[in-house]
Amino acid sequence: MREISLDRLRTLVAIADRGSFADAARTLHLAPPTVSLHIAELEDRIGAPLLSRKRGHVRPSAIGEVLVERARRLLADAEQALDDIQRQVQGREGRARLGASTGAIAHLLPQALEVLRQHHPGIDIQIAVLTSQETLSRLADGTLDVGLVALPQPPVAGLVIKPWRRDPVMAFVPAHWRCPARVTPEWLVAQPLILNDATTRLSRLTAEWFAAGGHHPAARIQLNYNDAIKSLVAAGYGAALLPHEATTPLHDKRIVMRPLRPALWRRLGIAHRAGYVERSTQHVLNVLWDLRLA
Repeated sequence: MREISLDRLRTLVAIADRGSFADAARTLHLAPPTVSLHIAELEDRIGAPLLSRKRGHVRPSAIGEVLVERARRLLADAEQALDDIQRQVQGREGRARLGASTGAIAHLLPQALEVLRQHHPGIDIQIAVLTSQETLSRLADGTLDVGLVALPQPPVAGLVIKPWRRDPVMAFVPAHWRCPARVTPEWLVAQPLILNDATTRLSRLTAEWFAAGGHHPAARIQLNYNDAIKSLVAAGYGAALLPHEATTPLHDKRIVMRPLRPALWRRLGIAHRAGYVERSTQHVLNVLWDLRLA
């Protein structure tokens, strides 16, 4: 079955509005024979006359009036669709799908989301809590647009992975404990520990930090939610090793934070697909990039 083109419908509406083929041709910047051809093709497709001529004035037939009404809605919908897409192309509206770990979501992302809300309110940010490997996999298959991932990562075909932040890993210790000014593996291994679970890059980092001193501690509990870990530290359940962003205050007076000796760093990167980047995604990347030194 042949489709009815929007150009033919636009011609029909113009004739209905102007009352003549000639005026419709001038309005649409078409040659008069082209206007006649459009109507002939529509009538052939419909199988009935769409226009009637009376005293030099052209008006829709009964069937034509029904089609004109439907055509107006179709043309308006098409214009709205194009306008919506144009707004996304220009970055005024759109969607960006972002994957990150709970650690990044807890403190870094809210800062970015606040800036985006103020400057780009038409962009819908959809966030998924994922491991770094899950984030890279979903970026590669096109179901994410931006990822915050732990570094280092091996190169992934079709993806760009750039270093973003380097934040110190600190010891979070119950305030009523007596602890040194700088926490060493030797001191910490003798304490009850709350550690990130083995699926996280932070778990591997801290395991390597202990192993460099010849230690292989067993945790009292393993979690993958940093705020829950801090709550357990505040309750005196154990000490933890967690990254600390410079702009994140330590409000809970039941916790003290100490630097490590030797120092340990959590490195994060920003990942996205190579090639063309949609404006909405680029706005998100720009705001995140501005947080690299925060």
